[in-house]
Amino acid sequence: MNEEDLVKRSAEERERIFKRYEHGRAEGAEIDPWEDPAFEVYHTTDRYGFMHDKRLPSKLDQHEAKKQHVELERIKKWLKMLKSWDAPASKEKLHKRIYKGIPNSLRSQVWIKLLGIEEAKGKNKNTYGEMLKLARLYSTDARQIDSDVNRQFREHIHYRERYSIKQQSLFNVLTAYAMYNSEVGYCQGMSGLAGVLLMYMDEEDAFWAVHILLTDPKYAMHGLYKEGFPKLTRFLEHHDRILTKFMPKMKKHFDKHGLDAILYSLKWYFVCFVERVPFSLCLRIWDIFLLDGDKIITAMAYTILKLHKRNLMKLNDMDSITQYIQVKLYKDFMFDEDFVITALEKTTEELKRTKLEHPGPPTKDEIPSRPFGQFVQPSFEQMVGIRQEKFTEKEKETNEIVTMRSEAAREAVETDNRESQLSAGTESVGHTGSKFSFDPSMDDASSLLDCEHTGSRRSLADTSVTSTADLSVFSAVTRSQAHENSLDTHSNVSDNSVGGGSSVGSGIGATGSMQRAAQLSLSTHSTPRATPHNPSPADVLRIYVPYSPLDTPIASPQNGDVHKSLPSYAFPDNRIRIRIDNDELSTPIVEHGQIKPFILDSPEIDLK
Repeated sequence: MNEEDLVKRSAEERERIFKRYEHGRAEGAEIDPWEDPAFEVYHTTDRYGFMHDKRLPSKLDQHEAKKQHVELERIKKWLKMLKSWDAPASKEKLHKRIYKGIPNSLRSQVWIKLLGIEEAKGKNKNTYGEMLKLARLYSTDARQIDSDVNRQFREHIHYRERYSIKQQSLFNVLTAYAMYNSEVGYCQGMSGLAGVLLMYMDEEDAFWAVHILLTDPKYAMHGLYKEGFPKLTRFLEHHDRILTKFMPKMKKHFDKHGLDAILYSLKWYFVCFVERVPFSLCLRIWDIFLLDGDKIITAMAYTILKLHKRNLMKLNDMDSITQYIQVKLYKDFMFDEDFVITALEKTTEELKRTKLEHPGPPTKDEIPSRPFGQFVQPSFEQMVGIRQEKFTEKEKETNEIVTMRSEAAREAVETDNRESQLSAGTESVGHTGSKFSFDPSMDDASSLLDCEHTGSRRSLADTSVTSTADLSVFSAVTRSQAHENSLDTHSNVSDNSVGGGSSVGSGIGATGSMQRAAQLSLSTHSTPRATPHNPSPADVLRIYVPYSPLDTPIASPQNGDVHKSLPSYAFPDNRIRIRIDNDELSTPIVEHGQIKPFILDSPEIDLK
């Protein structure tokens, strides 16, 4: 195809996507069955709209019933306060009442007040509609956003049906905001952010809420989502300083097992603990975050580790620690919500006394530099979705910073171990951490596996299944490995991409998973059908096989994939044979490329 044909095809694809959302679920809607799973609703939906895979109790337990009774009593006080929001008496009571909890039925009104959305809308009349029109004509993010909308909060009553009203709203908000804030565009963490806001707001209110959260100095999330993730790097360094000062044993424990903070805390920072703590507790944290700003994220991160310190110190490998922090605590936090919020308040005061409440003012890189709402004509490469083959200097710099930090921490632990062993008169034992013991159901990074040399940082949430392998670059790899497999902070995920973990035997450097590690992927944790059953690690050998013949063209998951037939010689040379010899060790041997002669009496599997 020539350039004109490619541009035309991408425009047609974009129009088809917008039409599907415009049509919604009306008669004649084209919806694939797998995109629209059927759930029983009448007995499985909680008060926040989330569906569960087991029948909920027909009656509330005594504790829950008491909480709801207290909430009903508080509604009267909140209604009175909402009528006199700007009065001095209301402002004096606001902090105390928000820490006690905003009644869920009034959360929408309170959030709108806390964010000042009405003022923003008044100053920018008709802007949202204009951005939607521009998005329909020129959006280069529509395909990726469409893919993410199909994953986001699919266990929620409002998002479970394909092209439902809330799915339409989420698609509109994200495509419009990508046009409004051209410096950030679209980053996959933003789908979770907008998804929660839309549970309590309409489209336009959610659009301005996203903008305020990104640009207001109190929240300043712009630096989290822009290229290089400068705010994330700064806050992770501050998190390490807090652990070093207040929990040095836990810090050493994490370092011993190659566990950098980035492996367990991405959703803490990117979406304010969504899908990392129970949703009812998450809403309480959001209430306080909207009141007090991003210092609450720092304090809550410390609070979580402090509350669960005893259990975390008993875990002796990277996988089990991340499993505990990311999966177990989401299902059961093990502490009453009021107790957690009280602990958070005390933690905030503790950090304030020691001047560690906040990492300081944002750097120049974190502050928006382009005007908002100004249309930028996309390039030909952006319109047809041609991927970038090279990483930017900023991406390489970010990768280098985090890798150096992780190396220094690991080397310090290994030095301490050697010294202690020598002083005890024993031989030095090598590092015992499970840097390469990967379980693809735990951390925040899986969606990067298929994003080689791509052109955007939008692969933060490809699937709900994630792999420690993808972020092991931060805690395990050498500087030379990291240099060869540098940050891909702008990656698009193709619909037909291959996901999975990686084993040591499969050649980690070659798989490319480390190359995307610093991508800081956010798993959406929201598509129940995408989460496989995980057998014990001893029973499974996971292999990720990149397939890329030399003359395969660069393809893009953006508007307009470029397809080309594969050469006939590619298939025989890209087979994998797994041979398990009948010895005591039963060591699997993986051979890539030309298949060696068949060995009798050895079970084999050919993967083509």
